[in-house]
Order: sequence, then C-alpha cells, then structure tokens
Amino acid sequence: MGQETWAIGVDLGGTKVEVALVDATGQILRHLQKPTEVKSGPDRIIAEISQMVHTLKEEGPVSAPVGVGVGVAGQITADTGVVRFSPNLGWHDVPLKENLKDFLDLPVVVINDVRAATWGEWLHGAGQAVEDLICLFIGTGIGGGVVSGGRVLTGASNTAGELGHMTIDLHGPVCTCGNRGCLEALAGGWAIARWAQKAINDSPAAGAAFLKAAGLRQPLGDGDLTAETVAEAAQAGDPLARLVVDEVTNALIAGGVALVNAFNPARLILGGGALEGLPELPARLEAGIRRGALKVATADFKVVRAQLGNDAGVVGAASLAFRSF
Repeated sequence: MGQETWAIGVDLGGTKVEVALVDATGQILRHLQKPTEVKSGPDRIIAEISQMVHTLKEEGPVSAPVGVGVGVAGQITADTGVVRFSPNLGWHDVPLKENLKDFLDLPVVVINDVRAATWGEWLHGAGQAVEDLICLFIGTGIGGGVVSGGRVLTGASNTAGELGHMTIDLHGPVCTCGNRGCLEALAGGWAIARWAQKAINDSPAAGAAFLKAAGLRQPLGDGDLTAETVAEAAQAGDPLARLVVDEVTNALIAGGVALVNAFNPARLILGGGALEGLPELPARLEAGIRRGALKVATADFKVVRAQLGNDAGVVGAASLAFRSF
C-alpha cells in the first residue's frame, strides 16, 4: 500500500475487541476481531490490542498512522484516558491510554464507545453535513451522543450522552442505575425482554401464540426471550408482541420529545441491534415526536437509521484520532 493518511480505531467491549485501519474518508482498509478475554484482566487485554495493532500496521500503508483512537464501554477520564469504570470489562481505574502508548509508541486517545460511534455516524454515516444531531443506540441498554453546533458534547466530567438514564416515568420500573423510570428501563433490550415476559405471564394463552410467532418453545431458557425475538413476533403480526412494541415506542417518543426540546437537533439517528427488526420504527418515532415536541423545534427534524452498523465504533474512534492528532 502507498502513502495514505490513516489512523487506527479500536472498539473494546465486553464480548469482542475490534481493531481497524481507517483512512481519512472513513473507509476501513483492514481489520481484526477477537473475543475479549475479560477474565484474563486488563494487562492481558491491552497486550492483545497492541499485538493486533502491530499486525495491522505491518499490512497497512507505508506511512505511519496519525494515532490510535479507542472506544471503551465505560466511563473515561478525558485528559488521562483512564477507564474509571467499565462494568462489561470489570475494570476500575485502568490507565489504558498510558499503557497503550508505552506498547505502541503512538499518540492515543480514549473515549466512551457510544460517543465513538456518534463520531462515526456524524462524520461518515447518517449525520454527514449536519451540525446538530443526536445518536440513540438501543442495545441491551441505551446509550447516545449529542452533536451541538458542530461539536460533540462531552460534559463537565466527560459523561455527556447518558441518554438512556433520562427519567421518563417517575414511578416506572427500577433501572440498572438504581433510579426509576429511566428510558433504558422502559425501552432498552433488557427492558423489552422484561415487558414481554410479564405480558406472557399475565396472558398465558396469548403468550403461547406470541412464543410460536417468535419461534420459541416453553420452557424458555436463559436469554431466549430478547428484544430481537419480540421484534420478530411483532413482524409476524402477533398482537401481544405488537402491544409490547407499542409500549416501547411510546417510551422512545417521550424520550425523543425531551431531547428535541432540549437540544433542537436536525437528526435523531437510531442505532443498535435491539429494534433492528422493526423497519417502521423511525417513521413512528418521527410522527410521535412531531406531535409532542415544540413545533419550532421540529421544523427541520428527521428520524433516520444509523448507516455504519457494527463499524461505527472503530470508524468513529479512528476519526477522533484524526481530529486529535
């Protein structure tokens, strides 16, 4: 390969680590992916990332990378790149930035993984040429990122974008954070599965039809009932699944109204796999948000799907490296 300008993006999660060579246009030139050996501890994982980076550098352009961007599922100290807490990795106060710099002899920037994905969608995905947008990623939980006036918001302590922990219902179900009625507790993947389980328990006959539509059988095993199976049953026309989807949609509309009134974005970008099987969701959310939000705030507003899929994290992390170095 020639003298391209490129950076390295790393997406570090609880189940996998992906490392990619990304050029200035957001194109992935090479990538590697391996399972995250969480039980082996941070030193082993950092060494594994370093080895993956070295492997890709040998296959990459002749020119050196501008730097390394790392997206981590956790809370990050902005200037030092210390992972203060990562529940998926079981890390507390791990100096990821300094350790990687020692291994790689390259500049390193560390960021929350969802904010990295926001960078990716903003610069190279569904948010291109938009200066005000919100990304909402619905997976097992709900995370997000806010771009306002052409800047990704970080907040006073680098935790801006915890959109899943907006309170939607003061008397709602308890969230994993300990509060009641968070958006995540009403519309995250684990919450959708909980909604569905309650609906099945409350109406056994209707629940049996639901399970058939979802391709599931009693007794259910751990992890059988998911947001994806709910979406599958809803697409098959099951009434109980449609009721669950309606409840989740209403919660997302309520959250969307609050976000639109607060930040006045031109785009709400939906990502994450939890509701991937519901192609009508963006249109339903846009219509509901337009009904509930201030009219002036929705004049140029659209709800769109994310474009980069699973690549948003590495593309965004590399894009941040370009911006930083």
